[in-house]
Order: sequence, then C-alpha cells, then structure tokens
Amino acid sequence: MEDQKSLNSIIDVCLLAGKIMLENGAETYRVEDTMIRIASAFGCKESQSFSTPTGIIFSLDGDYPISKVIRISHRSTDLHKVTLVNSISRSVTNKELTVREAYIKLKELEKANVAYPLWIQIFAAFISSGCFTIMFNGQWNDFIWACIAGGLGFACLLYLHRLLEVRFFAEFIASFVIGIAAFLFMYAGLGSELDKIIIGAVMPLVPGLLITNAARDLIAGHLVSGLAKGADAGLTALAIGAGIAVAFVIL
Repeated sequence: MEDQKSLNSIIDVCLLAGKIMLENGAETYRVEDTMIRIASAFGCKESQSFSTPTGIIFSLDGDYPISKVIRISHRSTDLHKVTLVNSISRSVTNKELTVREAYIKLKELEKANVAYPLWIQIFAAFISSGCFTIMFNGQWNDFIWACIAGGLGFACLLYLHRLLEVRFFAEFIASFVIGIAAFLFMYAGLGSELDKIIIGAVMPLVPGLLITNAARDLIAGHLVSGLAKGADAGLTALAIGAGIAVAFVIL
C-alpha cells in the first residue's frame, strides 16, 4: 500500500462496514469475514479482525502496521442493511468501487432508514400473534384476541425502545401489557384458552435471531461473542417471562 493515509482510509471503510453489520444483527464470523475481504480487495492481504457484540478491533499489517477500535453501543435487527453492506462488499471485491466511494456509500447506508414503517411492523406482529396461537393448537375463536394482545405488546415495545435506553425494560413492559390484555379478554368471556393467547402474543417479542446467531457463533468458534449473545437472549427471555409472571400475580 502507498502510505499511512491510504491505510487509514481502508481501515475506516472496513470498520464502518463491520459496525453497520454488527449493529443490525449479523453474525460475528460474517462481520469479520466481510472486513477481511474488503481489506484484501484494496490490497491489504494481511489483516486481523476481532469482533464482539460491543466492539471491533481491526488491524492491518505490513510496512505501515495500524490498528483501530470501534465501540458498538446500539444493536437492533435490520437484515436488509446487512444485505446492503454485503452488496457493497461484493462491489469492492469486483473492483467496482474505490476506497472513497465505498466509504461514502457506507456512510449513506448508516444514516438511512430502510426499515419498514412502524404500522407495517405492528400489523405483522398483529397477524403473526394469531397465527402462532393456531400453530400451538389454539382455537380459532382466540385468534383475534391473540392478534390484539400481540399487536398492543409489540407497539409498546417499539415505543419504549425509542423512549428509553434501559435494556430489557421494554420487553418486560410489553409482555406485561400482553398478560394484562389476555387476562381482560378471559375475564370478559371473550377468550377460551389463556395460555394459548399469551404464547401466541409474546412470540413476536422472542429474540429468535439473537438465539440463532449465538448458536452459529459458538459453532464457528467465536466463544466470546456466542456466550455474550446467548446471555443477551437469555436476559431478554427472562424479562419477557417476568412481565407475564407479574401480570399473573396482579390478576
């Protein structure tokens, strides 16, 4: 590589790509592989990457060895952004983008909001809650009540995630709302199976992607990331269960 400045630009592109992927639900091994491939495409054949759910360390070896660290403070699920980063990575590998062009595209992607509108997300949770109730051998007359409880809980989750920075509190309150709604439906004589309504309604809150990524990271040998994501998923599930339990105690 030419000089220290060009190496800094390359490592900035790699870190930005890794940050976007890690913040939006990508597996740790995929993040590291993408960063190394981008560096290799720009001529840096010797690079090292170490990623955890809370930070990334990336280094380039050679005549001008350099290392940088970036912290990951926000994590969510947006696999569309992960796909777009992979697309940019493929363009870099095919020599279709320069370092500067890749950095600009990644910056634009980082700021872009490519998620579905909130009403679509809530409607999807609304429908899936009823479908999960039927899938778990619930009765059709509980379908709509599970839909309503699940939609209310998921709307509460989205609102609290925007309002508060406290981890797991949003999941606790959302599941509590679901428990209260399910009890009210049963108390009014509208529902027939309380457990099936609650199970179906909480399913959109369950951190399925996080659990899957934790297992895949452990299988790939990333023990630190796998255990950290597993702990995160476990605490999220605990918060969901605690919310339902409090609703049971109160009512």
